[in-house]
Order: sequence, then C-alpha cells, then structure tokens
Amino acid sequence: MNDRDDLFRAVGDGSAHAPLAERMRPATLDEVVGQEHLLGPGKPLRVAFESGRPHSMIFWGPPGVGKTTLARLMVEGFDAQFIAISAVLGGVKDIREAVVAAQVAQSRGRRTILFVDEVHRFNKAQQDAFLPYVESGLFTFIGATTENPSFEVNSALLSRARVYVLEALNFEQLAELVDRALAVINAEAGQQPLSFEADAREQLARWADGDARRLINAMEIVAESARNAGRQVVDPAWLETALSQSLRRFDKGGDAFYDQISALHKAVRGSDPDASLYWFCRMLDGGADPRYLSRRLVRMAVEDIGLADPRATQLALNAADIYERLGSPEGELALAQAVVYLACAAKSNALYTAYKSARRYAEQHGSAPVPLHLRNAPTKLMKDLGHGSQYRYAHDEPHGYAAGERYFPDGLDATFYAPTDRGLEGKIQQKLAFLRELDEQRGGRR
Repeated sequence: MNDRDDLFRAVGDGSAHAPLAERMRPATLDEVVGQEHLLGPGKPLRVAFESGRPHSMIFWGPPGVGKTTLARLMVEGFDAQFIAISAVLGGVKDIREAVVAAQVAQSRGRRTILFVDEVHRFNKAQQDAFLPYVESGLFTFIGATTENPSFEVNSALLSRARVYVLEALNFEQLAELVDRALAVINAEAGQQPLSFEADAREQLARWADGDARRLINAMEIVAESARNAGRQVVDPAWLETALSQSLRRFDKGGDAFYDQISALHKAVRGSDPDASLYWFCRMLDGGADPRYLSRRLVRMAVEDIGLADPRATQLALNAADIYERLGSPEGELALAQAVVYLACAAKSNALYTAYKSARRYAEQHGSAPVPLHLRNAPTKLMKDLGHGSQYRYAHDEPHGYAAGERYFPDGLDATFYAPTDRGLEGKIQQKLAFLRELDEQRGGRR
C-alpha cells in the first residue's frame, strides 16, 4: 500500500521531469478549475472538505474534469490514511490488502479513505466486497466513474454514498488552463518563452471539448514541438500541424486510380447510367478490388441519394452481400445492377449537407448539457436530479407530435436538414412544413 499512498501524496509534483499534468495538478481546492457548483462557497464538496468529516461519495463525470484531482486533494483535506485502487488494474487481492491496512490504521486511532478509480470496472462481486467495511465505518469509500452510477454501481453501495455530478469544463475555464500551462512551461529554466496567438488559444480550448487532461497533454505536445522547431509563437495553422495525426489512406494504385473512382462517383451523381457502367467496368478491368468498389457504392447511395430514395442504400448493401456470397465474376453483376440503380435514382445531398453542418455545429458548441426534461430517468437517483421532468410524450399529443417542444440544449437552435422536392424527400418536405405550422400555432419551439 505504501507505493500507492506515496503516489497520491505527490500532489502537484513540481519536478521538471514530471508530466505537465502532474506539474499543474492543484494543491488546494482554490486552485481547481471548474466545478463551482460543488466547490464554491457553501457548496457541498467545499463544506465536506472544510468540515474535516469525510463521507462516502462517488464522483460521476466525463474524462478530464477533476475526479482524481479531488480525490488526491483529500490527502490534505482530511487527517486520514489514503489508499488508492485502480479498478482497471486491481482486483479482490487489492481490496483485501486495503482492508488489512485500514484495520491497522484503525487500531492506531486513524481513519482511512479508500479511493477506487474507474469503479464501474469492478464487477458486482468486487463491489460487494466493499459493503461490510463501508457499513462498519472501517473506511470512507470514494469512487470515481465516467459511467452512470445508477447502472454501473451496485444499488447497495450506491445507497451508502453520495453522488456528486462533475461537469465538463467550459470554454473560459479551458482557456484559463491554457494560460496556466503556458506559465508552467515558460517557468522552466533555459527555455525561450512560448506564447499563443488569441485565435490559437481559442482553437485549442475548443478542441479540448471540456476535457482538461486532453488540453494539458496537447499543450505538452505543442510546447515540445515548438521547442524542437525553435518557435516562440503558436498560430492556428502551426497548432493544427503540431496536433495533426496521420490519416489512414487507401493504398491501392496511384493518381489514375483515384481519378477513375472520382469519375465513377461523378457519373453516378450526374445520373448517367452508361458512363457509370463504363467507369465501373474500366476499374474492374484495371484490377480494382470489387469489395472496394462495393464500399464506394454504399457511400454514393448515402451521400448523393440519401432520403430521396432510401432503397438505394439497401440495394447497395445487398449487392455487396451478394458479391461476398458469389465472388467473381457472378457477384460483379449485382454490383453493376447497383451502379445502374444509383445512377437512375432521384438525387439529393440534403442529408449529407445536414450531417456536415451538424458536425461543425456540435464541434463549435462543445459538450452542451442535455436539458433535464430530455434526460433518461430509470432510477430514483436520476429522478431526484430532475431527469425527465416535464417531458412531453409525443405519442400522446395530436398528430403524434409535441408541438412547440424543444430538443436542442438550452441556448442552442439550428436547422440542418433542408429536404429537396425530389423523390421521397418531396413528401418529407411537406411533412416537416406541416409540423412547423403546428409549432407556429403553439407559439414556436420553446
């Protein structure tokens, strides 16, 4: 247990050789960024720390929001032995060792806090092993999880611990972390000071998407890259290069190969079945893998036809399956049939365009919280937190539609999908127009 205890006592390791995340780890509650709803004056976790009387608790939140940091701060906040177990690496043996260590501490009049990281990774039997000792008060149990404890933590253990919901960091908090990281990096002796242009600072903060660990790790990569390049100012273009990852590439053929697949795709999009067949056969004749072509056909069906004719996607998938069953040359006829059908089908890229717009919108606005009325609430804990409150069940409303109801996060609203008047999308267009009229009659979406 001593090794784990020492690990958790190394709060805010100032060693220049330690990872940046360790050098930046808060040493006090006041240094923690975010979680004001738990750590602000008079808030529950702040009160628990200041009282000196720990209670069993579970930290529930996404990665990189401070669950482990808060657990480590309990080393300073409570006069108790601190034992840490990782549910990823640990097992029943570690639990037994923790119990023995807690019993020894108890015999000496000292309390024990047992921290279990990734507690959802323990199975039911392992979680049950904690119960008698939590009930007897041998140790105070602290768990950390990225998963919903209503589903991943045994109800008996859950009933004996208070759940604290940690939130993803917002843009301003992440930007503050960028500045803190720069201060730590620039404090290293013998290094040229590094600075970020405002746009690059904003770009990195948004890229982290609420995850402080992700941001700090990225800062370490960028600083090392800048040092190696002799660079002192980070702009958005260079930041993108420094963080870029190698992309997977299809390694069959050269430029001519990709020119031909481009020609096939554009012939299908242009509704020319003859040219489409020509390029399809030209590629087969050149040795292209029919399986690769079948995947491209599915892509064409989704990208260029979409909901104008949903049968196109199914037909392309069926053709791929037939080829797998029959092989060459018989299976190639099914692929040719799909090529001709896709070329002749009604065309729409409305879904493709909507998807790309929605992805950009989601990236720009980060991890906006799900409104309470839309959250799942199968357990008492979740209902007590307000999940599902005031949700309107569409099937019980006129036309099966909850007119005026909002489904975006609070403060967000956008329109991505604009169906065409071609094929089935013409009917979808009419249906959506009718629903918008119902919204207007109800006073708009609220």
